[in-house]
Amino acid sequence: MISVRIVTNTNRKTIVTDPNSTIRQVLEHNEVNYDETPVYLDGAPLQAGDHDKTFSEIGIAEKCILTAVKKTENA
Repeated sequence: MISVRIVTNTNRKTIVTDPNSTIRQVLEHNEVNYDETPVYLDGAPLQAGDHDKTFSEIGIAEKCILTAVKKTENA
């Protein structure tokens, strides 16, 4: 199991998930709208196709931070 810290404009929480879960599954299960904002994994933007990779495939073994913060006007 791995610890994933999920940060959005309105919420911050830590979940525990299977390392064989995909990033997309975790985002959708936690109601994070990744269509409107870029998603960052440990501060680096996800590349095309990364949403459907498992945490194991990306190299996450213990913990990480997923950030999806939408910039608002004049931000």
